[in-house]
Amino acid sequence: MTSTLTPAIAPVAQRDASSVILSWAWHVYAVVASAAMVVVGLLWDISWHMSIGRDTFWTPAHLLIQGGGLLAGGSSALLAVQTTFRGTDAEKASAVSFWGFRAPLGAWVCVLGCGAMLASAPFDDWWHNAYGLDVRIVSPPHIVLGLGMMGIVLGALLRTLALQNASDGPTRARAAMLFAAASGFFLSILAILLFEDSARSAMHSGVFYRTLSRVLPVLLVAVAVAGRSRWPSTTAALIYTVVIAGTSWVLMLFPATPKLGPIYQDVTHYVPLDFPLLLVVPAFALDLTWRRVRDRPWWLASAALGAAFLVSLILVQWPFADFLMRYGRNWFFHIDNFVYWRPRDTEQFAYRFRPPRPGTPSLATLLAWALLYAMLSSAVGRAWGRWMTRVQR
Repeated sequence: MTSTLTPAIAPVAQRDASSVILSWAWHVYAVVASAAMVVVGLLWDISWHMSIGRDTFWTPAHLLIQGGGLLAGGSSALLAVQTTFRGTDAEKASAVSFWGFRAPLGAWVCVLGCGAMLASAPFDDWWHNAYGLDVRIVSPPHIVLGLGMMGIVLGALLRTLALQNASDGPTRARAAMLFAAASGFFLSILAILLFEDSARSAMHSGVFYRTLSRVLPVLLVAVAVAGRSRWPSTTAALIYTVVIAGTSWVLMLFPATPKLGPIYQDVTHYVPLDFPLLLVVPAFALDLTWRRVRDRPWWLASAALGAAFLVSLILVQWPFADFLMRYGRNWFFHIDNFVYWRPRDTEQFAYRFRPPRPGTPSLATLLAWALLYAMLSSAVGRAWGRWMTRVQR
């Protein structure tokens, strides 16, 4: 049976792969919307912890996050069932098999991400019953939830890639923007995960630049390589900026009252995360650099991309940190919004740069390590981006 069907499917798959990917475009929009729900819900949930403290599973922020996971997982499962039992030979040949079912690669990643998110819910409830209410954001149930959210956003990234790579004309232009949007959501989650190590008070330290250089060039370079729009990495960074800043501005419009002691700050509205990093400048530098080094040897391209990322980040973020410390006490930059558990006698330190800890290497040494990490990360991002240009399912 297999030997007679395979030769018949292969030519059809080669001839109609693009039309199959286009017929699945509805799922691409669904998972991108899911990724947006997950990221906004995550920002809302963190602000909830910083403003109110008291937490249950049924908070609106949690429901938005889980709703995004269910939309991505449910639509992906529906696509898998439809493709497996009612799909054409071309659709089945353009899908990935998993446990006898067939669906695009990104759909399977969304299903796994949704599963992790759903599994985290009873785990989180048990954690509350065993150890009380959350006073910190990071806990084992939240780690499981975070992995699930990463799966949803990564699935959206892969689905937009498949649509972008298989289409042309106006459809490709729309798909490229969807890819940039999904990349911006992925960048938002990475920035949130790095939040504690990228605080405003650390922006004049080498540790800050070393931390960012280890992670962010991987994604930004990969987007610059794989994106088909004119400025893919720049667009992704702009979307990250709009999502983080826009969500913060909206949340500050709504009242919030702390419900878990100790309470040291007079919080009357949601406390937002810090103003987003100016990653749009390094992203723009990477887009420009990639155009010049795309045909160069991998080691030379990686060195140039890493240097472009770090140098542009220092040139823009270092003076911007000074600006925030001096002029950021307003609604737009909101550096004077403190979590309710911060003692008032420590507020003065919020407007100072953190001194280096004893034994910390010098600034020059840390920046040298940051440059090395940026180059290595760029090499990984370049390889990942090259692979993403071949994603067709």
